[in-house]
Amino acid sequence: MVRYGSTPIIPGEAQGSSLVLDQPLSWWGGVDPVTGTVIDRNHPRRGTCLTGRILILPHGRGSSGGSAVLAESMRLQTAPSALILREVDPILVVGVAAGMELYENTTCPLLVADSVYHRLSTNRPTRVYRDGTIEQS
Repeated sequence: MVRYGSTPIIPGEAQGSSLVLDQPLSWWGGVDPVTGTVIDRNHPRRGTCLTGRILILPHGRGSSGGSAVLAESMRLQTAPSALILREVDPILVVGVAAGMELYENTTCPLLVADSVYHRLSTNRPTRVYRDGTIEQS
């Protein structure tokens, strides 16, 4: 078990299997909120389901409408359990905040340093704590 520090953007707890995206992802037109699947035909993770995953990505990409798609994913319970970001992404943070307020459902966004981001691995059991601790088996 390896532990890393992070800065919680909106504190919360989550656990799930990790998924590292090397490229940013747009929720608007890039994720199907009904299935939680990446549908962007140009994204290397097209067809991958994000539901319940600890999603590790550099930042989001694209339209401010992505906030609504992420919030809708939270309503439908198809959103990732957590978003671990290298850069704060206001679109994703607004989507999470809206989803929490409207649906009392949480997807925890966290900010990590580059050194931590590059150490996190895909398909590992991962847990996020309210204080920002990330545990990965």
